[in-house]
Amino acid sequence: MNGPSAEPTPAAVFIPFHRTPAGELRVVLIKRTPFGAHGGEIALPGGKYEPEDADMRDTAVRETCEELGLEPDVLTVLEDLPPLETFSTGFKVWPFVGRLHQVPDRWQPQQREVEQVLDLAVEDLVDPAARGTQEMDLGRWGRAVQVPVWRVEGHVIWGLTLRILEPVLPRALDGEYPV
Repeated sequence: MNGPSAEPTPAAVFIPFHRTPAGELRVVLIKRTPFGAHGGEIALPGGKYEPEDADMRDTAVRETCEELGLEPDVLTVLEDLPPLETFSTGFKVWPFVGRLHQVPDRWQPQQREVEQVLDLAVEDLVDPAARGTQEMDLGRWGRAVQVPVWRVEGHVIWGLTLRILEPVLPRALDGEYPV
């Protein structure tokens, strides 16, 4: 984690949408392994910028392919979104909306970073019944705070992942993205 006066660490994530053969809109998230600043959390695939990346889009694609075990030709970036900063871990994250052209029969996630791949129905994520709050100890504030969460299929989605997905999911359901 960066100190309070340090520049945020640049990172990028991919919002990978796809449709089932029946037409259901889905998004792929990951559960991170217990290690690192965001260990154990539900997240979008992605990670830190590396010097070999041409730009943040390259970072998002590279990290997504590494984490999900995909080849770059199975995904397309549909929109670049404005970057957001994490509240507690010192990252500035560039999100990219995208489409998966095919989904593997069996995911082959990067075992060091990804505990589980979650292929979730967008309808379940936007369901008002999934919305709630939860008390979390975020360290930065020195006390537990109530944070917005979504509860889907036994998982809790919160933080930057929720902040990125919240405005994007209704747009995806409205057909704004060619998925």
